[in-house]
Amino acid sequence: MVKVASASQADIDWLVREDASAGRAWVSRCVALGEYLVAREDSEIVGFLRFSRFWGKVPYMEMIRVLPDHRRSGIGTALFLAWEKAMRGDGTRLLMTSSECDESRPQDWHRRNGFIETGTIELPGLQSVPEVFFIKHIA
Repeated sequence: MVKVASASQADIDWLVREDASAGRAWVSRCVALGEYLVAREDSEIVGFLRFSRFWGKVPYMEMIRVLPDHRRSGIGTALFLAWEKAMRGDGTRLLMTSSECDESRPQDWHRRNGFIETGTIELPGLQSVPEVFFIKHIA
């Protein structure tokens, strides 16, 4: 059974290792601000969701990752649903996320979880393909 909770200081080393593109300073900042959720099975972390706030307001799911041996078992969805519930509890009515245009599996996952495509942006020098953005209205 998967349990999802906010990450704590004790989770930072694991998050730095598994969310390697973020770097220790960013991971520490996000943990301090409550912007990481971790999923545990038998008290072992098996996935995480990192978010921020677009324009300081709209919750933006930056990254969701499940360890390879635990994928396609509902852990990513459990992380997402816990995040959505928390954001709804904060009074949020709109969620955002994105993926690179050539990543069909993540895009399919976003759509299955109620997101709709809202536009793309090219980031020359940062990415080789455009980024597609998704939004989800929540009540």
